[in-house]
Amino acid sequence: MKTDQPILVTGATGYVGGRLIPRLLAAGYRVRAMGRNLDKLSCRPWAHAAGVSLAAGDMLDAASVIAAGRGCRAACYLVHGMVAQHDHYAEADRQAALNMRDAAQHNQMEQIVYLGGLGDASHPKLSHHLASRHEVGRILQSGPVPTTVLQAAMIIGSGSASFEILRYLVERLPVMITPRWVHTPTQPIAIANVLDYLVGCLQNPATQGGTFDIGGPDVLAYADLIRLYAEEAGLPRRRVIPVPLLTPRLSARWIHLVTPVPAAIALPLTEGLSVPTTCSDHRIRDLVPIDLIDCRQAMRRALDRILEKQVETCWSDAGHLQPPEWAYCGDAAYAGGTLFQLGYHIDLDLPPEKVWPVVARIGGDTGYYFGKPLWRLRGRLDRWAGGVGLRRGRRHPETIGVGDALDFWRVLVLERGRRMTLLPEMRMPGEALLDMQTQPAGPGRSRLSLLARFRPHGLAGIFYWILLYPFHVWLYQGMLKAMARSAGARQTGPVRPMDSRSVMACALPRSVHAHAPTAQSDTTDH
Repeated sequence: MKTDQPILVTGATGYVGGRLIPRLLAAGYRVRAMGRNLDKLSCRPWAHAAGVSLAAGDMLDAASVIAAGRGCRAACYLVHGMVAQHDHYAEADRQAALNMRDAAQHNQMEQIVYLGGLGDASHPKLSHHLASRHEVGRILQSGPVPTTVLQAAMIIGSGSASFEILRYLVERLPVMITPRWVHTPTQPIAIANVLDYLVGCLQNPATQGGTFDIGGPDVLAYADLIRLYAEEAGLPRRRVIPVPLLTPRLSARWIHLVTPVPAAIALPLTEGLSVPTTCSDHRIRDLVPIDLIDCRQAMRRALDRILEKQVETCWSDAGHLQPPEWAYCGDAAYAGGTLFQLGYHIDLDLPPEKVWPVVARIGGDTGYYFGKPLWRLRGRLDRWAGGVGLRRGRRHPETIGVGDALDFWRVLVLERGRRMTLLPEMRMPGEALLDMQTQPAGPGRSRLSLLARFRPHGLAGIFYWILLYPFHVWLYQGMLKAMARSAGARQTGPVRPMDSRSVMACALPRSVHAHAPTAQSDTTDH
């Protein structure tokens, strides 16, 4: 039943949430999109659509969840901890679920719809991650607001972590030594069908309070998915050699080295595949009848989206924006310890609006305009150290928004046409920011600047900065010159070091900190 009351979507900047909102709008619902960072929310393509309101909230902050849900008819709960290296993610999931349950009761909502995970809760080898997902469902259903729990296995769609793992493994490895779980049965589901079920449960009161398994029409092993993907991608048949010694943890480390997906995210996914994840009942098919998409067709759709560069959301969209405290306006350079800074600027014979697209396209397939071998080496070193490396790329080659992943960076500040500040997610002994700005420098002219700021952690951080300093001097000057050439601009002066006044102008406004997140992660996928 539709009313003028909005549907609260938590985890709105995550993989599923970011795709659900347009579907809800198309179905005639109003939406309240909740996320921890309003800047990140406001950069989404649906953020300013009619019927959408934005709410800053953290699932671990009960008051903010109540405020975000005020006046909402129902909630789609799409938040869960996904990073296995956080020892307390199950505890955080538990508290977040309690806050959602209580907020729904406080705001007298009619329904909660929760997307959980498939897997027999009594299975002796059930992973901690899946056990936590089941516990969240029980907590939500323990409250007075009817909660619909949808349990899904692997989600197939462009940009999903599960699909990206499969894609990179098959494309890069003609022969795979695999763990035994590649022959464990699973029932994948297309992202389009997940969205169909989420919307359908809001439309059918008969689903309220129920727990339903959702899956596609195919029950397959992971080895079958490898074969299917190779066929759809036009690749030679891949050889799969299962061995008994590869544990889920070792598998996650191998996935980390071969694909863009970090081991911390790969581990829950591989553990989930270690037990059968198939639908034990199909009641949902009668309550919400939809056209199910088989695995082959789901892969074909995902590949088409990737080739067309039309990936709506990506697993890497879900991530923290935790800017360092020392970066804000009003903080002295020495506040909190040593702060190293290295910056240059160049004057060009083009206005800022002609130069800005070069800044906005940085990273991904475009690269960094200069010093490609050094960037590749830094990416490899980061992967070997357990970081994300360069393989994440970027979701779209030209459009970018706050919170977007960009190789081993995340966009922290974006003032279109003027400024982009990148927060590194690479492994390093310290905290850093990379700031790029275009500013008017007279009629038809602009100044392009690049500034790196680094606060070391101990002696290791100081030695790190000193060791890389000469490379950074060469690299940053070369980048500015190459960016000018890419823009079709002519230099009207040499590359100059930035003065102290320009450096101070690169401090972050305090408004960035106002929406900084805490511990909970938006949902990626299953």
